[in-house]
Amino acid sequence: MRAMGGDQVEEAVSGAVAVLRGAADRDWGVRAGRLEWSCRRTAEHIASDLVSYAGQLAGRPTDRYVPFRIDCATCESPEDVLQVIEATGALLAAAVRTTPREVRAFHPYPFRSADREGFAAMGVTEVLVHTHDVAEGLGIAYEPPAALCADVLTRIFPHVRPEPGPDHWRTLLWATGRGELPGRAPLTSWHWSNNLVVPAERLTLQGLTPAAAADLRAGGTGGFVWVEGGPFQGTRDAAGMVVKAYEAGVHRPEWGTFVLVRREDGRALGAMGFHGAPDAEGRAEVGYDLAEAARGNGYASEALRALSARALAHEDLTYLFATVDRANRPSQGVVSRAGFTKVGTVTGEDGEQYAYELRG
Repeated sequence: MRAMGGDQVEEAVSGAVAVLRGAADRDWGVRAGRLEWSCRRTAEHIASDLVSYAGQLAGRPTDRYVPFRIDCATCESPEDVLQVIEATGALLAAAVRTTPREVRAFHPYPFRSADREGFAAMGVTEVLVHTHDVAEGLGIAYEPPAALCADVLTRIFPHVRPEPGPDHWRTLLWATGRGELPGRAPLTSWHWSNNLVVPAERLTLQGLTPAAAADLRAGGTGGFVWVEGGPFQGTRDAAGMVVKAYEAGVHRPEWGTFVLVRREDGRALGAMGFHGAPDAEGRAEVGYDLAEAARGNGYASEALRALSARALAHEDLTYLFATVDRANRPSQGVVSRAGFTKVGTVTGEDGEQYAYELRG
């Protein structure tokens, strides 16, 4: 799996600066594309975002932004502003590279935190789309590498259906309200979506991005460090469900798949998640699996309690549903300890199964 990190931040910044530097002698007081800002103000905003994200990763606040900002008032020319973009880009790249994988810091949307991949992807997005704005205002051409756009889309735009083929740049422009795609209405507002992490006592349940899910489905690690014997086949199958939903444009991260990561050593133990968003009756089906090396320690029940509590807080969910093979007594114990009640039997692919429900 291609990483989303410091290399991508540097790639985005160097490509943007190279293009804009060729127009440094033009009037940067003109409007930047569709924005109300001037080209200079937009370039200053790029630098401000880059250093802000670096500050979040370095300071690691959990409830607010680190209270500082960058001031470009002493920049006398567009070239000065471009040098500030280069410097702040280097700061974010360094912060991403030196931040441990499990660290999360505050970001308001949508789940109030992001990890190093999330901050890298947000920084890259700001560079790409605002460089587009400035280039449009200055009347010059700009198009970033397709792979860089795909990196961003598969990390923080899981709700955006990808276009077939390699035209990820047009998709990103549409997803940020800057372009048109056949068959899709123009956007007047937009957002990105960092992955959701649900805390439990000994675990964190880390939402799978489409990028990580695609890697797991293909036989990779998804970017996680697994216990012996992991990931289990059920995890790979669940990852495939995430990819399918993403490609159909119906993936909702809060109703996706979560990897169970042990706090004490950062090892991934298995996966748990939903077969999709709640249906018309307000029912969502949940499933899970653990690598054999992690079984027998109560991890699955702990994770299921945490995930169920969060899910049942949603207004569109009435109850959770799970099925367990009649012969699988350990799994029956998992759902029972998590508060589920046996309500009958159903016939599945492997024969008759017990059906369980948990209502809020």
